[in-house]
Amino acid sequence: MNKTILHLDLDTFYVSVERLIDRALQNRPLLVGGTSDRGVVAACSYETRSFGVHSGMPMKMAKELCPEAVVIRGNAGTYSKHSDLVTDIIKEKVPLFEKSSIDEFYADLSGMDRFFGCYQYASELRTTIMKETGLPISFGLSVNKVVSKVATNEAKPNSQMKIDEGYEKPFLAPLSLKKIPMVGDKTYQTLRNLGLRKVKTVQEMPIDLMQRVLGANGAVIWKRANGIDHTPVIPFSERKSISTERTFDRDTIDVVKLRGILIAMTENLAYQLRRGEKLTACIAVKIRYSDFNTYSKQLRIPYTSADHILVPKILDLFKALYNRRLLVRLIGIRFSYLVSGNYQINLFEDTEESLNLYAALDRIRNQYGDRSVIRASAMGAKTIGRMHNPFNGQPPVVLAHRKQ
Repeated sequence: MNKTILHLDLDTFYVSVERLIDRALQNRPLLVGGTSDRGVVAACSYETRSFGVHSGMPMKMAKELCPEAVVIRGNAGTYSKHSDLVTDIIKEKVPLFEKSSIDEFYADLSGMDRFFGCYQYASELRTTIMKETGLPISFGLSVNKVVSKVATNEAKPNSQMKIDEGYEKPFLAPLSLKKIPMVGDKTYQTLRNLGLRKVKTVQEMPIDLMQRVLGANGAVIWKRANGIDHTPVIPFSERKSISTERTFDRDTIDVVKLRGILIAMTENLAYQLRRGEKLTACIAVKIRYSDFNTYSKQLRIPYTSADHILVPKILDLFKALYNRRLLVRLIGIRFSYLVSGNYQINLFEDTEESLNLYAALDRIRNQYGDRSVIRASAMGAKTIGRMHNPFNGQPPVVLAHRKQ
């Protein structure tokens, strides 16, 4: 059976939510992100893009390019709530869907043509979302995820597009190679240096030539340029989680030790999230006492994968849960409500330096192991000497803990 894959994307999501809250912002140039000069643009309205503004740009530069823009810090919790509203609607209307980020969704509508007509059904779903949430949303419909995502981007703002089966290559051919998912700035520049600009040129090339230039990624890009993609829609599950816990050889009431271990656990799981391009929206702490009674406490939070956001919240849960009169046998943490997504939701809370710091730390961990660089507060004096050191016998890099 031929596949029918729907891609839905909430248009300029953060901007749209802010305009929903404050109607006075309609049709005005708007920047959402860190409000200081060292902040970063998390989202920008279409009105600012003609000035050269784009997400991820330093806020200072964006304000210089578009000085009349209204700058808003943004609120992660507000955006998460609106994302959940859209998720609930899709969950009710679609048999199989994937939440790929806070503002993007895929749905497998294969076989529904026999009952409804996939394009009509997708159009009605889009209308329902806009009516019930007040948010603009675009969609693309085709035989696979890649072509549908490109179609959505071509349909924007606030529109829809269907690519009939067999027309994938003609649709993609005239587009810039930058429109192909997986082609970032560096890859695009490499292709430009070879004289490649349009998708059509890659379609006409042999796949082995792309492999020689870009390795395994070259083959993937060639297939995507030709409209070939067999990636399945991964069913969304709010119960998906990652967790870690530690049972002590000897029960303890050493609060400093317990806090340090919780910080180290949080850092490690946050790194696992970023490495897997995931975000969490629910955290939990578990404590088992010497009498084997076990207690846990959880908290819903805005989607994130950032240590400096997760660590204080984990410690707050521990403080609320911990009974100082009892010895502790086990502690653990769990991150759940996971969705795919890069480190985007926190852009309005961070500076460009902090984003670069996370990238640098994760590169060290990728090369030398996930315990090669940790916060000072996650390790005690006795722990330092016992840790495995990948740096030729030198102690691991230690980050001084500071409040953010």
